[in-house]
Amino acid sequence: MGRRINVKGTSGTGKTTFSRAVAKRLGLAYVELDALFHGPGWSQPADEEFRTRVREAMAAAPDGWVIDGNYEGSLGETVVREADTIVWLDLPLRVALRRLVARTSRRIRDDVELWNGNRETWRNALWGWDALFVWTVRSHFPRRRRWSRLYRNDPRLVRLHSTAEANRWLERLPRA
Repeated sequence: MGRRINVKGTSGTGKTTFSRAVAKRLGLAYVELDALFHGPGWSQPADEEFRTRVREAMAAAPDGWVIDGNYEGSLGETVVREADTIVWLDLPLRVALRRLVARTSRRIRDDVELWNGNRETWRNALWGWDALFVWTVRSHFPRRRRWSRLYRNDPRLVRLHSTAEANRWLERLPRA
């Protein structure tokens, strides 16, 4: 177990909750890629600006970090190259979708501010090619195929297939 951990997975697999728990347990900094990516009005930074933000967040945590998120299209190898542990929450799509419904409903009902003033709406969750639920369904299986090939022989990979498996792995971590 390293001190530079990237937690990956489809939307709704519990990356944020799990990453925060890992960071707390190990006494490491927690970095949420969504918070570095989404600007006001859901604006998105240019790839180089995003990579700079992420590199700065990593540099600000010299004792180690837990980074929650994927964003390979924008980041390339920026995070994965530096990670000594890659945790893939590879939960079934039905679990991710069930969690997304609960999480999105709660966020909308409670008018939760996410990052930089952004809030979820049913419109941005359900409608359009990049809507949260559409994106989750569209990305789940291609990502699973790609990551299975990419990390097949990578000794840094910890692939967790269920919430119970993730909880058992978390409980085996040393406490800070």
